[in-house]
Amino acid sequence: MDDQHDLRCTTNQAPPLVGHNVVTSDLALTEALARHGSPDLVDDLVPLGAEAGTAEAREHGRLANRHHPELTTYDRWGNRIDEVEFHPSWHWLMERAVGHGLQAAPWESDRADAHLRRAAGFFAWSQTEPGHGCPISMTYAAVPALRADDAIAKEWTPLLAARSYDPGVRPRSEKTGALAGMGMTEKQGGSDVRANRTRAVATAEHGWYTLNGHKWFTSAPMNDVFLVLGQTEGGVTCFVVPRVLPDSTRNRIDVVRLKDKLGNRSNASSELELDGTLAQRLGDEGRGVRTIIEMVAATRLDCVLGSAALMRHALAEASWHIAHRSAFGGLLVDKPLMQNVVADLAVESEAATALAMRLAAAVDRAGDPHEAALRRIALPLAKFWVCKRTPAMVAEALECLGGNGYVEDSGLPLMFRESPLNSIWEGSGNVNALDVLRALGREPEVLQAWITEVGAARGGDARLDRAVDDTLALLGDSSGLEAGARRLAGQMAACLQGSLLVRFAPAEVADAFCGSRFGTSYGGTFGMLTSGGLRSVVDRATPTA
Repeated sequence: MDDQHDLRCTTNQAPPLVGHNVVTSDLALTEALARHGSPDLVDDLVPLGAEAGTAEAREHGRLANRHHPELTTYDRWGNRIDEVEFHPSWHWLMERAVGHGLQAAPWESDRADAHLRRAAGFFAWSQTEPGHGCPISMTYAAVPALRADDAIAKEWTPLLAARSYDPGVRPRSEKTGALAGMGMTEKQGGSDVRANRTRAVATAEHGWYTLNGHKWFTSAPMNDVFLVLGQTEGGVTCFVVPRVLPDSTRNRIDVVRLKDKLGNRSNASSELELDGTLAQRLGDEGRGVRTIIEMVAATRLDCVLGSAALMRHALAEASWHIAHRSAFGGLLVDKPLMQNVVADLAVESEAATALAMRLAAAVDRAGDPHEAALRRIALPLAKFWVCKRTPAMVAEALECLGGNGYVEDSGLPLMFRESPLNSIWEGSGNVNALDVLRALGREPEVLQAWITEVGAARGGDARLDRAVDDTLALLGDSSGLEAGARRLAGQMAACLQGSLLVRFAPAEVADAFCGSRFGTSYGGTFGMLTSGGLRSVVDRATPTA
């Protein structure tokens, strides 16, 4: 009996990572908030961080991905309804994300650090489950685009900013809160939205059009309002498409199918057909791309935040595991090579977090010319670099758990599948690298903003100084600039990260970053650090329950 009992007894397994505060146990995050935000900012986010670290939140994230959304195109009587049903765990996650003000609430807030607060909350709460961040992000990003028309903005912004999650297909007048979606790309063009074929024809009612065409990727089709692009006589134009019309009739938005996609399964990504769909013009005809510029900036910031959140979550799981798992005669965290690997992951995560929070702070300071110029250049830089670095980082963190990390219950397989997402959305790596070149060529103030920002750390680390000088030399060589756009974007982004770490991070973190990311022997594989103090880097990154 004793032998049988021993066989059934589980030993040497790390306990689940629950019961910790996702905000306060992340020193890279709290230190960034302290230097960029108000003194009470961290305290304000403590309830969110505590809830994000509960076993309940972890279970809802699992269930939302286990039970996929289901599309019903017709009701039992043959009426076209195009409704998507979500598992209750999806609604649990959404209700709390909205309640914590992670959607459009900052646009209606009088806090000086409203966007930083929201960014930190989005970063922390996304670690519960990544898929529901999509409608939250789109709702946040819709507001600056809606401001192209004061009347439309006044109609929708209060509902989009409300901390009330109110799902269901009903007219705006009957809702206590609303969510926004976007349908920009089409099957023949993708990121080349000027190739869109959806046709928009003006109706007799001023500002209203009918749309006929399709949208290849529209996430969260149950949202209340959508921003889409269509072709008018004047060219590509932006439109506002309500799910339900003011007279309570359903707008003609046909959901063709839900995408069978890589990554999360909680969110419903769909293909739409528009057949006489009614829409309000947003901005002038032919100015659609210009109208959505600020929307794109907001969603790119969330791509950086989402990828940084995946990094942090994967790092937390890896560091927690090695702190509790023994092998070959001792805890994994005491093994020098494992320390090297996880310290390298920690440095990568901290660099991503520091840059993401710096960008969020720039949104709050948009009236400052330096901050506006920095945001213009640093957003595509960070979007390219942080999102591109995420898959390799998450894969390495998964490997730290060995076979335990390869099974779905660990949560790491979902993170790994999700990790390429943000590098594709809102412009792929190439699109963002080329946007960097476009900004440098058309807006000379953005280069000066980058030089000023990285120059703030001048003299703090010779390796960073050399990297900045090399990057400036690369900028001075215009031959083959487009072919080398990725190299340039990566170097500029890494210099920004290095500048932040040299100025603000512990010396061992900055030393590890500069010695590896700017070192001649760095090959991109984690666990090849040559600096000291690695155990302290690991301990700094490990969450405490």
